[in-house]
Amino acid sequence: MKQLLILLAGLLFSLNALAAIETWQFDSAAQEQQYRELTASLRCPKCQNNSIADSNAMIAADMRLKVYQLLKQGQDKHQITQYMIDRYGNFVTYQPPVTPSTLILWAGPLLFIIAGALVIFLRGRRQPEADEQLNAGDRQRLDALLKDDRKSS
Repeated sequence: MKQLLILLAGLLFSLNALAAIETWQFDSAAQEQQYRELTASLRCPKCQNNSIADSNAMIAADMRLKVYQLLKQGQDKHQITQYMIDRYGNFVTYQPPVTPSTLILWAGPLLFIIAGALVIFLRGRRQPEADEQLNAGDRQRLDALLKDDRKSS
């Protein structure tokens, strides 16, 4: 029984050994810095809000490998980014270009601000309705109530 518990504990604690650690050999420190910048600037298609550097998804690992391979082939940052855009679409960049299909993404926030300001402006200029205005009798009654309230305070 004791041997079985030791075996189970060994299996349980050895699961950490399955974690993959990526180690890349770069030609220079500048190339390694370029790799880090590229992986931080490309978005994971699966995680959507993480960069491929931060994501543990399989597709992010494949994308990191491809970035490494393209860097080793001598391609620059623009060429690698364009390769990823061609393969995964404009979504992989955190700053998609302004195109007819993405125009609403760029103009949407501005349109909401303008619409909100217009609503506030128009509601502020609106004249009070006739039934919202007090007639002379209501005004006298209100003044009397206010005077009574001041006397009691």
